[in-house]
Amino acid sequence: MNHNMKESRKRILMVDDDEDDFFLVSTVLQDVAPDQYDLTWASTYDKALEAIGRKEHDLYLVDYRLGMHTGIDILRHFQEIGYEAPVIMLTGKGDYAIDNEAMIAGATDYLVKGDITGPELERAIRYGITEFKHLRAIAENERKYFGIFEKSHDIIILANCDMNIIDANPNARKKIQYSREELLVMNMKDLFFQESDAKRFFEEICTEAAIVQQEFTFRDKSGKKLSVLVNANKLDEQLGTFLCVAEDITDKKREELEKRQQEKFVISGRIARVIAHEVRNPLTNIILAVGQFRQEEVPDPDDTNLYLDIIERNCTRINQLVTELLQSTRMMELHLQDHNLNDLTGSSLALATDRLQLNGIRLNLELTDETIMLTADEEKIQIALLNIFINAIEAMTPGKGVLTISTYREGKAAIIRIQDNGMGIPEENKARLFDPFFTSKTKGTGLGLTSTQNIIINHKGHIQVESAMGEGTTFIITLPAN
Repeated sequence: MNHNMKESRKRILMVDDDEDDFFLVSTVLQDVAPDQYDLTWASTYDKALEAIGRKEHDLYLVDYRLGMHTGIDILRHFQEIGYEAPVIMLTGKGDYAIDNEAMIAGATDYLVKGDITGPELERAIRYGITEFKHLRAIAENERKYFGIFEKSHDIIILANCDMNIIDANPNARKKIQYSREELLVMNMKDLFFQESDAKRFFEEICTEAAIVQQEFTFRDKSGKKLSVLVNANKLDEQLGTFLCVAEDITDKKREELEKRQQEKFVISGRIARVIAHEVRNPLTNIILAVGQFRQEEVPDPDDTNLYLDIIERNCTRINQLVTELLQSTRMMELHLQDHNLNDLTGSSLALATDRLQLNGIRLNLELTDETIMLTADEEKIQIALLNIFINAIEAMTPGKGVLTISTYREGKAAIIRIQDNGMGIPEENKARLFDPFFTSKTKGTGLGLTSTQNIIINHKGHIQVESAMGEGTTFIITLPAN
């Protein structure tokens, strides 16, 4: 027989002081399942202990009567050395009381020697080995999940649809500051800061069977708020039990709020700088003109007109700047009407015709054949698209630029895709593209794309940008179609 065959055979130790019994069992097993089992024999209690100590068998067949000892002593030895293995107890006829005792001591099965047939013995051995493996796997899993439950940094609560808490992990007890005893007599709705939240939570988990990534506010024993991100799953329909895993995001939320305020501060700082810069130049001109004007005792009419022109021109410039700033950032009033997607795109493009020609840009139109209607403010959408067209034209090399404009439907959305083959946008600028006053141009307020985004958002749409350095940029505008 080859080595592999021997390797794959199940190893069994038979503990029995009767050599005939060992011979019979050997023969029967070989008949029923040839070459499946490798059976060895321990003829005394001491030899048995020594062999068991080596822990090298898949299953143990143990005779109940062993001279001074019994099979129960063998089972206790397994427990003493902390060795778990399947053990089948063999007894003579009439020892039925032993059955119970053997099971309590940890036997896997119990067989009466005279009554057993070969196939039954083989089946008992096979079941003993596989059943034991299954139980081992289940115990291993239980240990693993219990470990997760015990050591998790999240709040884990097991409860039912009567809202009674069945169990809570150590971290839940630590965060909510109740002892396990207190939690086990509590109602889960008492953990919610607001009753309406508790109601929403239970309606959802008990009807939908799962809650994914939802924010709730819990309260601890002292009444302090905890912001939590909850995932919950129904475990048992019959019992109505569910497992709730809540991540404490209180600190995270606080940090986010601080970051948002910091960002607002940074943006308002940028706004202030741009205003200072853009407004200061015209103001300086106005002050100079007024100064000149004052110096002349009898002003010359020509000079007077010159100074007044300077003052007027610069006042208009400041006024324009302020208007532009307000328009780009405020919520706007929309005059909505139904428009055809292609017509809107075309009329906006017409406004950029001169620039396209001046820069020698080739236009590539891929407009849909489908009639896609949308409700929009034509004038505002034209401003939004024109800003993108101008950006695209300025990003391309004169004479070599290709501007590709496509329109199509995607589900319930109307899409306008504007693609250039310009220099692309550096990764670090992508995130700031729509910020007020962010610009990489020497002349320009950096309000164009802020305006565009504001208009698209007001139309309940969104805008996304894809760009690769040296290859070009694509703006994708999504608007709700009718």
